Amino acid sequence: MKLLKFTLVLSSMLILSNDLLAGGGWVHAKGSGYFKIGQWWVVADKHYTDTGETDPNVTMGTFNTSFYGEYGITDRLNGQIYFPFFSRSYHNEVVSGTTGEVNIPGRAINSIGDTDIGLKYGLVVNKPFVLSAHLWLGLPLGKSEYDPNDQNTVPLLTGDGEFNQIVGLTASTSKTVGSVNAFVSLGAEFNNRTNGFSDETRVNFELGAVIKEKLILVYKLRWLNSLQNGDSTVENGASIFSNNAEYVGYTYEVAYNITKNFGATFNYGAVYSAKLIFANPSYDVGVYFNL
Repeated sequence: MKLLKFTLVLSSMLILSNDLLAGGGWVHAKGSGYFKIGQWWVVADKHYTDTGETDPNVTMGTFNTSFYGEYGITDRLNGQIYFPFFSRSYHNEVVSGTTGEVNIPGRAINSIGDTDIGLKYGLVVNKPFVLSAHLWLGLPLGKSEYDPNDQNTVPLLTGDGEFNQIVGLTASTSKTVGSVNAFVSLGAEFNNRTNGFSDETRVNFELGAVIKEKLILVYKLRWLNSLQNGDSTVENGASIFSNNAEYVGYTYEVAYNITKNFGATFNYGAVYSAKLIFANPSYDVGVYFNL
């Protein structure tokens, strides 16, 4: 039972890494839950092009201060929310290398970020192998200041303006070896997107361990593939909100249970290969509470 609880915690934390991902196949029992306040950010001075090469760009950054909650409505059905209640996007000024003049002033926008609400249902529970289905709805509450017709405009975004509908399945299992509780999850998702954005398929893999019920380590791998079926005129530059972005990315996550109910987390995310996203790593820190 303790392994299940810690695994649920870790699966929830993974959702906060870069893009949304319903965690392992386990679900919270009725009345229990997991809640986290987190800070995620990326600062990028280079990006991946549409051919997978890297090009430099003016230094840009995105910061999300967020609340994540996952709660057992029944023993099989969980409600979930990811709410970035403060999101900031900025870029530095662009200065001419020959004259020293400021060609493009630095800018920033602040707003609520794109918010996700979801449900997860346990199809197979209380077995050595568990399986759950999930649905996420991505609400376009963020802001977008991007003009593809103005080459002197640096995109500023706290949202992409499209409505996501993500469905998926995740299977998980675990095994105890000495004082280490190891677990593994494998999942697949389809993301239907609106407003001319291409749909996406995703494959998610997680491998983790809970050591002496205190220290939690995890490695996560995600393969995101664009179906390239959107409107060819829809662009958002290269950022975390790009249309037709693709990547094979990974995250290293560390968490520590300070008390029975409270803990702290840190993760580092990067990619093995990518197209049309930032080429710099992301970071996330947070504190969580188990109900």
